[in-house]
Amino acid sequence: MSKRKRAIPDPSRHDRYDNPLATRYASGEMLRIFSARHRTATWRRVWVALAESQRALGLKITPAQIAAMRRAVDDIDFAAAARYEKQTRHDVMAHIHAFGDAAPAARGIIHLGATSMDVVDNADLVIMREALTLLLGRLIAAAAALADFCEKYATLPALGYTHLQPAQLTTVGKRAALWLHDLMLDLRRIEAARDGLACRGLRGATGTQASFLALLGSADKVEWLERRFARSLGFERCYSVSGQTYSRKIDIEIIDALGSFASGVHRICNDIRLLAMVKEMDEPFESTQVGSSAMPYKRNPARSERATGLARYLMSLTSSPAMTHAAQMFERTLDDSSNKRLVVPEAFLTADALAILLHNIFDGLVVYEATIAARVQAELPFIATENILMAAVALGGDRQELHERIRSHSQAAGEQVKRYGRPNDLIERLRGDVAFSGVRWARLLDARRYVGLAPQQTRRFLRADVRPWLRKRSKLAIRPPALSV
Repeated sequence: MSKRKRAIPDPSRHDRYDNPLATRYASGEMLRIFSARHRTATWRRVWVALAESQRALGLKITPAQIAAMRRAVDDIDFAAAARYEKQTRHDVMAHIHAFGDAAPAARGIIHLGATSMDVVDNADLVIMREALTLLLGRLIAAAAALADFCEKYATLPALGYTHLQPAQLTTVGKRAALWLHDLMLDLRRIEAARDGLACRGLRGATGTQASFLALLGSADKVEWLERRFARSLGFERCYSVSGQTYSRKIDIEIIDALGSFASGVHRICNDIRLLAMVKEMDEPFESTQVGSSAMPYKRNPARSERATGLARYLMSLTSSPAMTHAAQMFERTLDDSSNKRLVVPEAFLTADALAILLHNIFDGLVVYEATIAARVQAELPFIATENILMAAVALGGDRQELHERIRSHSQAAGEQVKRYGRPNDLIERLRGDVAFSGVRWARLLDARRYVGLAPQQTRRFLRADVRPWLRKRSKLAIRPPALSV
């Protein structure tokens, strides 16, 4: 009997660097948007839009040529394109030849009158618009999950902190509303960035449209051509002027919006990490999840930690588009291209990963109400001192004398807590002081009396600012995929 040959695994994928954004963090949808196949197909759709618009103006382009181009949009021979690029040292020319091979009937009219950026820049704007739409949908879903959390815990008293020290009470929902407020600012900015994108248009080598004027013979026809071309790509307008490229300030605006979102994620997830440290809240933790290889009891906030790490990376990317724009000279220089190939996709892939993490965290936050209540009760005696003072004065006491007694008792109680690790016994000390006889302690020690307008603020914010905005965009919401790792 012959032995069955064992298949030898191909080690090549493990012998090369793989970007973790692609292998671990970003979604398949965002990876597809920035894939070589989608980018090339988008270039080809730009070429089709150009040819269709030129034919509509009477240029000698046949329906058969248009049909051939359309059929070949997704028929991409990357090996052939690579061979052409090795010969030409020019990626756009390489793909013009490869497209011509796939649609030979149209070979002679592909890229007619155009320069490379008539294709690349318009395609980049289409791709960024698609990526912003996907990101917006993910964040709408994440914001809706956080809004539900705010509503659920709008009235639950919690210890507030200023300077990372115990301060007045707030509520769990109000604290989360601070997170949601930042997220809504980012949502509006990302939506505005998407909706503000325009078509670069058909401008030629230096942005003067000279080649199209020579081809068509009149400024009116050039204007009509560009308007039809832009609409076929889904844009209602073009940027008023450009050099060979659209202004790289556009990239600054887009990546800055993503970086601002990242800073908000970092801030939110730091809060969650700190709340996990004091055992008031946990992010989701799966039944088989391991917190530590050495400490089996650990339940680390791994998702929030990953989010803060990715957020720092995205924030660091915001400097690059600004430096790229600053380095542009006259009508165009090419030092933007290599930088954009790295920064723009990685910024979007990182933002996508963050949006997925946020939704996963918000959708499964665990609140430990007993721990929160215990921490409130430990600090409430100090927080209630002003109300205790006013109640004792109302019973006829001397305000200045009572203030000194409370100060003295507070210092003694604080000493017991800090130096000896004992419970806060301030209330017991005050109960034993005759100066505070007649004070109604139960009423004064109800934590709900010390949250101010936190519940009302939270619900008003949700009712007036959040729910209406999300409701109008509910059909855009995209539930994220499950975390792969």
